Amino acid sequence: MTIHKEGRTLLFVLLVIFVGIIWAFDYFLPGANVLRNVVIGICLVIYLLILQFFRNPVFEIKKDPRVVLAPADGKVVVIEEAEETEYLKGKRKQISIFMSPINVHVNRMPVGGKISYFKYHPGKYLVAWHPKSSTENERTTVVARMDNGVEILFRQIAGALARRIKCYVSEGQKLEQGQEFGFIKFGSRVDIFLPLDANVQVKIGDVTKGGKTIIAELNT
Repeated sequence: MTIHKEGRTLLFVLLVIFVGIIWAFDYFLPGANVLRNVVIGICLVIYLLILQFFRNPVFEIKKDPRVVLAPADGKVVVIEEAEETEYLKGKRKQISIFMSPINVHVNRMPVGGKISYFKYHPGKYLVAWHPKSSTENERTTVVARMDNGVEILFRQIAGALARRIKCYVSEGQKLEQGQEFGFIKFGSRVDIFLPLDANVQVKIGDVTKGGKTIIAELNT
């Protein structure tokens, strides 16, 4: 387990602030031991909550071009046939994973391949499970073209708390299955669009692990 690079500066600044607060109590209120302990407890809880949010598990990725891995930790909230209008221009099977603030927020490649399309969309900050969040919220769209020519589209979608999406890919870049491609802060959603003949291996309410859980098997 490591700390993700997106959180290191924030955690350092918070540590400095909390140490400063405790020092101020010792300097200005040397006899207020009970209040000092309460403040220390609050600072510790806040720091641990932020720390766990930026955790970055290290594990071996079992690559398999026949399957689609979950791009994120979270809960499956949508499985349906949907029209993808931005790039694929047709019907696909959509799987959406909601990431709560307590989930690992590293996003991983569901398949390996070359990035054939990438676009950032500014937008609103509706709650991540809102039906219109996929088209109206701040989001990034990424398409990976696999070696067999199949293209898989996936989106990082900001939520009501997630006000910063980080995506590290660029068009033409080659990425491996399970490799980190982005990070979303403080609750969000990831949508993935698969071929209609893909065999979905999860159901609504299932909990996924990014880079581990197989969410579908491909027939092409």
